[in-house]
Amino acid sequence: MTANRLRRLAVGTILAACPAFAGQAAAQLIPIRTVPVATGDQFLTTPSANFGMAGLTYAVDDSIADGWSNPAKGALLSESSLLSAPVYYWISDASGRGFTLPVGGLIAGEKWFGGVTAALQEIDNAADGGFRAGGAGRLSDVSRRNLYAGGFVGRRLGSSAWSLGIGARTARLQAMDGVDLLYAGADRIVQSGSIDDVRLGVYRDSGRDRASAVLVRNSVSMTHDVTYVDRATWTETNLDRTRTWGVQLAWDRRLRAPGWRIGASLTANRKSHPKIPDYNIQNIPRDPGNSMAWELGFGVARSLDGTTAGLDVALQPIRSDTWQEAEDPVETTNGTTIPAGGRTIENAFSFLNLRLRVGVAHEFEKLGVRLGLEGRSYGYTLGQTNNVEGDFRTQNESWVEWTPAAAAIFRLGAADLHYGFRLTTGTGRPGVNPNRPDRASSGGEFIVAPQGPLTLVDTAVLTHQFWVRIPIR
Repeated sequence: MTANRLRRLAVGTILAACPAFAGQAAAQLIPIRTVPVATGDQFLTTPSANFGMAGLTYAVDDSIADGWSNPAKGALLSESSLLSAPVYYWISDASGRGFTLPVGGLIAGEKWFGGVTAALQEIDNAADGGFRAGGAGRLSDVSRRNLYAGGFVGRRLGSSAWSLGIGARTARLQAMDGVDLLYAGADRIVQSGSIDDVRLGVYRDSGRDRASAVLVRNSVSMTHDVTYVDRATWTETNLDRTRTWGVQLAWDRRLRAPGWRIGASLTANRKSHPKIPDYNIQNIPRDPGNSMAWELGFGVARSLDGTTAGLDVALQPIRSDTWQEAEDPVETTNGTTIPAGGRTIENAFSFLNLRLRVGVAHEFEKLGVRLGLEGRSYGYTLGQTNNVEGDFRTQNESWVEWTPAAAAIFRLGAADLHYGFRLTTGTGRPGVNPNRPDRASSGGEFIVAPQGPLTLVDTAVLTHQFWVRIPIR
């Protein structure tokens, strides 16, 4: 393989970051993004009492969702209940939509507690035929089905303040949001694979102070069969593998001032990428990469006379190193040869992301209302070394995403009805400067080493969640 061949194919490194089950369960998995692709709430499969408060978490309890984040925090459950939380999301500019129907239950016993959930989902990616009437096409193109299941169980340790819990979730997938945007010019993309998540948690409630810790193992294993048509028809099979170990330590305290509570957390993720797909680039293998991500979070909230208001701040420093290995010996421009297995391209990413959340809730006798706003700032510097051409370049990118949210809870005695929505802006269909066509790359919740300045076609993501809770008294 020659240097000119590498230049013409505009080599960039693309890694799938760890898709996470949404809501509180995603709190221990730090997303890594280098391009603002619009992706829907595909993994929002369990309800959250704080959905309309932008997902406040550090100083505000969420007994419905906390057990999925840390199984030991199922100890916060006050009563058993049956749950169903249908979700519909829509991405503007015909960029995709999806519908999810989950069912489940939460169990609150004197010593033991737990939860179980299962969900059926249909995904309609950009320019696909899902949900559309009329016309003929392959069944797998019209309807892409995903299945989800999970559960957790825990126990209070005697009369002490300690609780232990373990949980697991799995997804069997035929579609993931954003992947269709990564294979420009493809005639058909068939996805298959799974995401598996296991976590072990501990929780201590001493009254004024509470502390928790959770260990997470998350595994993504996807296969993309991509068909191209250009005079001839051919199909490429790409593997996407990501393994994540995560740990989170959290603490919160009730202050002496009436109604005030503060909280903080420290989260660390170690991600390895054994296999990376050949996104948008043909016949060039993608090779391993590693990432280390941290999150420092702090929150404060006050509850008084039926009103709760709070804010969260989280800072995320991240380091990611990716590379391409030569499939065959490669001649460099200075006359040396990189052996098979040697690194031809090396990418070093340095991120500093910021997330802010503010939310307020008020409880009436039969009605609860919530309002919230989340802002997410992403920024990184890429240093890319081309060992074939002997050059080095840097690139800086940043963007901001906004997500306002609102929800209402209707208490009807036999059941609680909850409706919430949120709108995400600042995302879209990214590409690169069209004045540099030899350098093209795009992606979603992925690590991409773009080969030129990023461009963006704006889109928005609107999510509706309606859930019913039936208490078992």
